[in-house]
Amino acid sequence: MYSTKVGMLRGVLASVKEGQLLDPDKALDKTGKIVLKNGLVVDPKNKIEEVLDVAISGDEIVEVGKDIYVEKGDMVIDCEGLLVVPGLLDMHLHLGDLFEVSTDPIYGAAADGVTMALSPGAGNTFMAPSLLGAEVDRGVPINLGLYQGAASVLSTMLSVEELIKLYKGELEEEIASSRMTRNAITNTTAPLIVGIKDHMGHFLMSNENIDKIFEITSKAKLIYMTHTQDPEHAIRLIELSKGRPIHLGHATAAGCGTHKDAVESMKIIIDLCKKENVTGEFVTTMLREGGGSREGLIMPKKSQELAYSALEQGIVDVLISDGQNDATMKGFGDTRDNIPAILELAEMGVLSLSNSVATMTSNPARLIAERTGNGWWIEKVGHLGKGALANVTVINREVKSAAYTIVNGEIVGFESRAVRRGSGAGGFVSKFGMVKRIGVGDLVMFSYKR
Repeated sequence: MYSTKVGMLRGVLASVKEGQLLDPDKALDKTGKIVLKNGLVVDPKNKIEEVLDVAISGDEIVEVGKDIYVEKGDMVIDCEGLLVVPGLLDMHLHLGDLFEVSTDPIYGAAADGVTMALSPGAGNTFMAPSLLGAEVDRGVPINLGLYQGAASVLSTMLSVEELIKLYKGELEEEIASSRMTRNAITNTTAPLIVGIKDHMGHFLMSNENIDKIFEITSKAKLIYMTHTQDPEHAIRLIELSKGRPIHLGHATAAGCGTHKDAVESMKIIIDLCKKENVTGEFVTTMLREGGGSREGLIMPKKSQELAYSALEQGIVDVLISDGQNDATMKGFGDTRDNIPAILELAEMGVLSLSNSVATMTSNPARLIAERTGNGWWIEKVGHLGKGALANVTVINREVKSAAYTIVNGEIVGFESRAVRRGSGAGGFVSKFGMVKRIGVGDLVMFSYKR
């Protein structure tokens, strides 16, 4: 009836022939390699902005170059016309906090190109690493870590000196079990955080207790993050820091005018970020030309211009989402605005494309490495060099969204939706580095013979 021959795809798809099941997957000699072909690779750390191929084997980048040879059994992804960048690192993204029952921010983040995220829980306790770790063990599509809530850090019988030893992994078992908790799981996993966050919206701490937190974070090499919205709170925290490191979380929130004049507040925060011991981060949603997600706080144009200038001058060089907006523990932004904001900052001429990509890749990796004193963060995260973790975000610039999200060598997102088979790709990250499993989620099912 039709002259055009369509044929069959028996070498590609499962089928039946002569009463026998044909399994094309079984017939392949698997290399385990993924090759991203002909994408515009932008790797700020390694100063690459060129059409190249990227090869992944297992959970690592093994090669970046022209015309990488493709073997039988390689998985090839055509990235012509797409942007290939290091996996987005969102160092301030609320994930599964409090009563998170109606939304799934972890899978939303994966769909939006995030490959690694640090969650500043609303009131995280010493149990937080074991609770989040159990979720990682059961299967999540991105690499996750967290900050502990500042008030809970001081809630036990442990002294400041003992808390410093705890976060260094040096606290004696007898002290932990008699002065912190009777829970062996909590005692074991408590050191696995990246930082501590104070939150003026949840609790106001005394000067004495804030000083204790600074003592702990500076000596145990943890990030001290503060909730930045009221400029007076930021000024107070920086005065109490006495030159010790502090990071101003979602600093653009101050420029939305919730506590005093928006422009005046933004100027104050930017001036604070010029201090040697102070770093800050801006929310992607708030930087978008159209204001981004309307569920978050909106920056007036004059505040936006101040933020753009701070980015141009390098006063602030880290972007975060703080999302998801529709989550129970909602942030001021949304991961859906991350890629559009990165592209729009380059389109507006605020930053070069490479510098804009760096704000959610190599820059936060460098900052975390500096604050934690751990070179793992810059060796393995935030770039596409040989030996780096195979975390890659492939961007469709035309529609400003993630075409592919690759985490530890597994495809976990495709065309702005999570890929369910990637649910177990993620790992747990701490200031010391990353593990694929913590073990808490497996305790009730099995244990390993050692």
